[in-house]
Amino acid sequence: MRDLAGRVLAGEIRAAARAISLIERRDDNLASLLSALYPSTGGAFRIGITGPPGAGKSTLAGCLAQRFVEAGRAVGVLAVDIASPFSGGALLGDRIRMQELASDPGVFIRSMGNEGQPGGVCSAARDAVRVMEAMGKDVVLVETAGVGQTDVDVAHCVDAVVLTLVPESGDEVQLLKAGVMEIADVVALNKSDRPGATGLAGELRETLHARGERDGWETRLVRTVGSNGEGLEALYQSLEAFSRHLKSGHRLAVLRERQIRRELRERVERRLALRMNAALARESLDRAVARVRAGEDDPYNAAERLLCET
Repeated sequence: MRDLAGRVLAGEIRAAARAISLIERRDDNLASLLSALYPSTGGAFRIGITGPPGAGKSTLAGCLAQRFVEAGRAVGVLAVDIASPFSGGALLGDRIRMQELASDPGVFIRSMGNEGQPGGVCSAARDAVRVMEAMGKDVVLVETAGVGQTDVDVAHCVDAVVLTLVPESGDEVQLLKAGVMEIADVVALNKSDRPGATGLAGELRETLHARGERDGWETRLVRTVGSNGEGLEALYQSLEAFSRHLKSGHRLAVLRERQIRRELRERVERRLALRMNAALARESLDRAVARVRAGEDDPYNAAERLLCET
């Protein structure tokens, strides 16, 4: 693992791809690899691109990646896709759509299945982002699988969130207001050359203005047409402005601290759940079930006793 870590740190693409595969498989030696990489992580601008299916997230991700490359930045793209029901892996549609960009030596693109999890991302995404940072990427774009109103997990592993909508999203906006719109730092109204775009843009502006500033930043609305690049520069400049905003004061440090706190809780809870499941698989669980079934105990007291035994 030390050799693999060294190759990742040297920027070797095949080594980074291998490391992310180990993350997806939850390899037994993964902790040592990630620990070796961790001191070289945290330096990238992490951008999440989320929104409902068909909003053009992949197109915008590709356009943004190209724009950052033109600005002299090394870019990583993590495309989280719906997992295959047969293999469990990503369906790889995003990589196919970005194949021209993938030939650029400054860009590393990786597709990853969402493990069937809600939230638009997967538990391995956070560590995959760190691999990209460790290999020297200055910007990491995380494109989520299609999300609904409560799918806000991407906000817990990125610095900036771009919510991508299309004119056909008009009927969904009321639902989104109570969920994923709350985490958006920039809203991209994509395919804005379609009918209904002007009306939806007005509604979104009113919504965002009424919400006001969050920590000194009012969410920006940008109209884009990903297929021809219209609005791309405005989207890029909005993200650069938000990056400067985060770096003013201690905003970025506070955000990262909050994310690490959440990550540690999640990791501990996951380990405790595994230990609990292992403990409950023993004979004590069978005995407790038998006592409850026989009327000698009830589920409430039985659960307390099992907790004391584990």
